[in-house]
Amino acid sequence: PLNSILILSQLLAGNKKHNLTEKQIESASAIHSSGEDLLTLINEILDLSKVEAGKIELVPENVEIVHIENDLNRMFSDLARKKGIGFNIHTAPKMIDTVYTDPLRLQQILRNLLTNAFKFTQQGQVSLTICRPSTELLSGKELSSETSVAFAVKDEGIGIPKEQQAVIFEAFQQADGSTSRKYGGTGLGLSISRELAKLLGGFIHLSSQEGKGSTFTIVIPEHHSKASESREKTEKTSPAGPGHPAGISPKNPADQQVITQESEPDSKRLSSSVRDDRKIFSPGDKSLLIIEDDPNSAKIMLDFARERGFKCVVADDGESGLHFADYYKPSAIMLDIGLPGIDGWTVLERLKNNPDLRHIPVHFMSAADSSLDAMRMGAIGFLTKPVTIEKVEETFSKIENIITHPVRKLLVVEDDSIQRQSIKDLIGNGDVETLMVSTGIQAYEALTSQRYDCMILDLGLEDMSGFELLEKIRCHETCSKIPVIVYTGRDLTLDEDKKLRKYTESIIIKGVRSPERLLEESALFLHRVEADLPKGKQKNIKMVHDKEAVLRGKTVLLVDDDMRNVFALSSVLEEKKMNVIIARDGIEGVRKTHKHKQIDIVLMDIMMPNMDGYEAMQEIRKTKKKLPIIALTAKAMKGDRNKCIEAGANDYLAKPVDSDKLISMLKVWLYS
Repeated sequence: PLNSILILSQLLAGNKKHNLTEKQIESASAIHSSGEDLLTLINEILDLSKVEAGKIELVPENVEIVHIENDLNRMFSDLARKKGIGFNIHTAPKMIDTVYTDPLRLQQILRNLLTNAFKFTQQGQVSLTICRPSTELLSGKELSSETSVAFAVKDEGIGIPKEQQAVIFEAFQQADGSTSRKYGGTGLGLSISRELAKLLGGFIHLSSQEGKGSTFTIVIPEHHSKASESREKTEKTSPAGPGHPAGISPKNPADQQVITQESEPDSKRLSSSVRDDRKIFSPGDKSLLIIEDDPNSAKIMLDFARERGFKCVVADDGESGLHFADYYKPSAIMLDIGLPGIDGWTVLERLKNNPDLRHIPVHFMSAADSSLDAMRMGAIGFLTKPVTIEKVEETFSKIENIITHPVRKLLVVEDDSIQRQSIKDLIGNGDVETLMVSTGIQAYEALTSQRYDCMILDLGLEDMSGFELLEKIRCHETCSKIPVIVYTGRDLTLDEDKKLRKYTESIIIKGVRSPERLLEESALFLHRVEADLPKGKQKNIKMVHDKEAVLRGKTVLLVDDDMRNVFALSSVLEEKKMNVIIARDGIEGVRKTHKHKQIDIVLMDIMMPNMDGYEAMQEIRKTKKKLPIIALTAKAMKGDRNKCIEAGANDYLAKPVDSDKLISMLKVWLYS
């Protein structure tokens, strides 16, 4: 239901046809705002259930007090100015510089407490004091004043009556029934904060006087060392046992094992912290961004990089990694796949979609070997964990070779002399050294005698077919991983497509037909800085990314049994001048792919009666190997994306569907 509410209200509030009154636009905006509030409520319920089920994994590290101050100042200073109330953060003299705890969870608690303080304060001020807790505050607790830190959030708001001070920490409770109407909120923030404080080994104390304000104080140990004990205590609250919510049993012992492992703390991750070079970082430095959530792995890479003269910045999640990449513009990036939040694949995709960052060489590292997938997306290499010193040395040599040799090497294999020259002119510029050959033998000799960054290949050659050349490349150790762009002016036959797919398991192959697309793909594999290209070539690449025209006139099959979703998504697609064919379940969806030959892409809901999306995609793939399919699911559980891809989807989008993300994804898959 939220899918329809959010998409349709956003469309109405946009008022692109300028046919709505201000009152109607205001109403649509209110609906959209309410839908977002409802989504927040659902997410908070999920957060609370994770805590209660023992599914929260803590990742303690050394956190500088000054960083906490700076982050909170940045978040709440503007809000204080808008409300016209004071806001200050005070750290007690001789206070410790760092605290060893989970920064993400501590920040979540402090944000909740400060948000509440601002919400209930209409005049006066809000303050945060960081100090040692008093002996009185710790009365009856196992913590000591010398080894604990207190964060006291004080407001001058409405205060809380004494009889209500215990109940507000319960789920869905506020000081009284009227505050939720006047001030908003879900009544879950304090419940979540209290449970998170317990996980951090501490507690929250409330002191309040009605009409005069409140002080919420979170006290935590300065060095968190009881992660497992805290988690065990939390898990015992679930009658179903550790690792899953009460009343829900895993389907089989294997599932239980996986779930339990997820909730166990990783002792290696808790044992170390990483200090990087961001404080001494200067533009122009030889630099490396390490995006890795395991401190031990990050420390190893940091030490190796420093030995080779790199200055390093470390990010422990994908969102921070993207921010640091944009802010520091590093010379190269080391990227892990299994990150909290967005994974490494998404990080790489966003880096390569950003014209200012796509040229930065990215080297993957992960426990699972998916090197070809990484190389197809534009990575320069893949380091499989556990790593060896030799492999790390090899990796850094590759990174240094790329960043110290700005001239890239391109091999063009094309038997038509006019076409060869036009490709060279298209790629052009002094940062690419192009070798042009007309036969497969010449190409093979060139590839085996020196390293090339990319090869552009026409399938029809004089002495051998492009497929025969690909077979020879596949069997050769040194050149088997070269990115290959198949450039042809015609559509491949089914047999040719099957042959080409055979090599995609060992060779990176991209098929393109337009010169603009060829320029864009070659720039990706050659790691060219788009801003350094001639203006004409920049314009050509921008034409590839100006994909609004790509959607116009295309036919999309929308398979969904919920007519509200069908109506909402159809409205978005039709606004982009797309033709929409509707199917109400998997069986009808499969039938319509056979009936309508002009379908360009499929949006497939997963949970449907009669035949679900997984089965429908498998059926479609029996006859439609190349038809792009995007899976839509409301479940959004771990592993869903892989399950959809295995069933035949090209991509995956979780509901409620963000219309901008949907359009962006359609553009990617419809460009040919």
